[in-house]
Amino acid sequence: MLIQEVENIVGLSKKSIRYYEDEGLLSPKRNNNKYREYTEDDLKKLKTIKFLRELDVPIRELKLLNDGKITLTKCMEDRIKKIDNLENNYQKVKIMCEEIINNKEAFNSIDINNYFQNIRIMNKKEGFTMNKEKSNRVMKIGGAIIASAIFDAFFIFLMGILIYFQITMDEKCPIILFSLLMIIFIVPIIITICNLIARIKEILKGEEDEASKY
Repeated sequence: MLIQEVENIVGLSKKSIRYYEDEGLLSPKRNNNKYREYTEDDLKKLKTIKFLRELDVPIRELKLLNDGKITLTKCMEDRIKKIDNLENNYQKVKIMCEEIINNKEAFNSIDINNYFQNIRIMNKKEGFTMNKEKSNRVMKIGGAIIASAIFDAFFIFLMGILIYFQITMDEKCPIILFSLLMIIFIVPIIITICNLIARIKEILKGEEDEASKY
């Protein structure tokens, strides 16, 4: 099957699939037309990769698994340790929330020092924060939008200049040439918008790290 079919079945973008190929996690053969031809084994491996990535298994460990240098059992034991640490941190947060409720704290009068110190220790020692993932994704989406907007603004500016001279100049640019130039400016804008939409989808689906490296 071709990459479009795999993309639909597995739910990974083409960029992510090709990134995994570049990392040596799978090696699809090419057919007579030089297109990648994916087998059922490739499909199964991609499903496995996607599943393990959902469990937050890093690429480094996926490569070790693929090369047989670590076992899946060891990998899962590492995940359990990380989850246990997260559970402990969430339990601490839950206890703080319960204390705030039981102490009937108010926004303007809360005794913040103790709570602040506890959460700061969790931030510094264990890198724990409950809003990290959301804020990171918001920043990445914002960065992608700004970059696309700057790129598109440049071409829109050029289009504006072209239209201005076409309207104001006595000697008009031939309509065919004018139309061709407009298409040349419009195409990059459309491509940028399409790439932005694809990028946002990758970020929302958690594929941003893989896709951004391709």
